[in-house]
Amino acid sequence: MARGRGTAPRRRPLGPAGAGRSPGAIGTPGEVSFSERHGLHSTAARAEVLARITAENLGVIRLAYPDQHGILRGKTIMASEAARALSEGVAMTTTLLLKDTSHRTVFPVFTAGGGLGDRALEGAADVLLIPDPASFKLLPWAPHTGWMLCEAHFADGRIAPYSTRGILKRQLECAEAQGFDFIAGIEVEFHLFKLLDPKLAPEDAGQPGTPPEVALLTQGYNYLTELKYDQLDPALEILRREVQALGLPLRSMEVEYGPSQVEFTFQALGGLASADLMVLFRSAVKQVARRHGYHATFMCRPRIPNVMSSGWHLHQSLVCRATGRNAFIGEGRLLSDTAMHYLGGLLHHARAAAVFATPTINGYRRYRPYSLAPDRAIWGVDNRGVMVRALGTPGDAATRLENRVGEPAANPYLYLASQLAFGLEGIAQQRDPGPSADTPYETQAPMLPRSLAEALDALEASEAAAAIFGRPFLDYLLRIKRAEIARFEAEVTAWEHREYFEIF
Repeated sequence: MARGRGTAPRRRPLGPAGAGRSPGAIGTPGEVSFSERHGLHSTAARAEVLARITAENLGVIRLAYPDQHGILRGKTIMASEAARALSEGVAMTTTLLLKDTSHRTVFPVFTAGGGLGDRALEGAADVLLIPDPASFKLLPWAPHTGWMLCEAHFADGRIAPYSTRGILKRQLECAEAQGFDFIAGIEVEFHLFKLLDPKLAPEDAGQPGTPPEVALLTQGYNYLTELKYDQLDPALEILRREVQALGLPLRSMEVEYGPSQVEFTFQALGGLASADLMVLFRSAVKQVARRHGYHATFMCRPRIPNVMSSGWHLHQSLVCRATGRNAFIGEGRLLSDTAMHYLGGLLHHARAAAVFATPTINGYRRYRPYSLAPDRAIWGVDNRGVMVRALGTPGDAATRLENRVGEPAANPYLYLASQLAFGLEGIAQQRDPGPSADTPYETQAPMLPRSLAEALDALEASEAAAAIFGRPFLDYLLRIKRAEIARFEAEVTAWEHREYFEIF
């Protein structure tokens, strides 16, 4: 990651979609486009997307970039500008790389190096969004709208060093160099409410604004009850229709334990594809729900009476590139040596990896004993109280590890990248995960961080994390998350007011 600092030429990229050049200049014979010059995608891939845009008679294309929090940002262009955007990119301010979850820029961009020692960030300069033609989708809920996922590139062609999608790509390349492909499957819980008041009065505007007022769609705790599912069916059917129309490989929709809580599961895919799926799924669910009078939230534990915490269970395995066989399959036992060492890496680095799996202050309220959520770095065979649950039977092609530590708000690229990176480190160091735990809340093991601040300290102290992700990226992430904590600590909470206002 260090190579991404201080090396970019001090030249602004072209304006939006190559603005400032004559209309016929881009793509004329003899000229090589930005995308071609840097080998970003092929002419054939661009042509295929453009042909589809024409055939579908689209009006606009949304260009979406997954930021450091896994939130999609970007621009909407006219369909007539798609060719130019695919060839030359669309300009986006670099401050979008530097914001916390309140959209505040937490680095001094108008100082030398933009607060990060990288001249490419000075003065809120531009970065280029380059669409990925392979990601093209039609948004079924938005008529005449196409969608493409983008990567952020500097003017010299390199991926912006703080791009989390780029970080996952590099970890996948490391796995490939060691003879493995990374496979990931997603189970994600979230809450779905009826929207009562979106809080759009001027006094509700802020940074962030007032949360909406909502009502439950179901009440009581009725895990997997068909009656509760039927109460949710009108809303779930809307989501199912649009998610499947996007081509996302949905497996199941389930009523979760808490009121108004549901879980969606998806088929296992290659690592980058699963991460891309997650960012699109979350954004799609929130957009579709809002259009139909609902509010969907992937916040771990909303401050609503009686609701339960939501988790993101990440299933993972490695496939041997030479044989195409699941490298986690054991001979006469559940897990292979490769799987055991990979598991050892996940447990050994669990505290340092917590920030990537649970990046919000709120998410740490889920780590409670006897709660179907982990509270320590332990593993077990088909045990829902452990951090990492081993699944399958000896010789089973579906043998895998399920990490139950994540929250639904996690950045998918960082969550998956950290799992793969620390798992591979475990293989390299032949780490021993110890015996399976039958009583996970009573077994002696390192405790998971109890707060985001504790998790950040663990990440900062990790030499392995610095070696894998680069100290510059860790410093960048630590600063963003600590700015979030500082704002939290400056707030006077309802608890403080209730506790102290009358008695003192």
